[in-house]
Amino acid sequence: MFVLAGLTFRYILKQPRIGAVLLYSTPVVDLALIVATVLDLRAGTPANFAHSLSAIYIGASIAFGHSMINWADVRFAHRFAGGPKPAPKPKNGAAHARNERIGWLKHLLAYIIGAAVLYGMILFVDDAARTASLSNTIRYWAIILGIDFLISFSYTLWPKTAKEPQNKPL
Repeated sequence: MFVLAGLTFRYILKQPRIGAVLLYSTPVVDLALIVATVLDLRAGTPANFAHSLSAIYIGASIAFGHSMINWADVRFAHRFAGGPKPAPKPKNGAAHARNERIGWLKHLLAYIIGAAVLYGMILFVDDAARTASLSNTIRYWAIILGIDFLISFSYTLWPKTAKEPQNKPL
């Protein structure tokens, strides 16, 4: 919400300072989410997947946040402020493979941060029965990270090639 509001103020309402304040406020939302989650756990609520999502969100927000905001900013600037057309992502070759590896490294960073937050919650609650969901999230996320690794790095060994244009009969 803060990102969308920030970009709206920056480009549509032509108030870049308010837009910048809103964009820089997005980490405040992250902090509020973690505080609310920890307070809920501290109140005795058994951990569930919603608690895990807060940690996943924090990890993804930190790892991918800057690039996601840049992605949205370029598109808003093009659409509403006459900015240049966004460059397309590479679709094949070495550039595509590199882009996939960078994406996986960001996913790894998100996992490290998110798993650390989940472990912190587990230690904070100190009750294995109440935090089983958090432990399961770490395990399942590690499996997803491994699958993402195989897919992302496969393009390094077997790069995607450009499709040949097909001649259509007249």
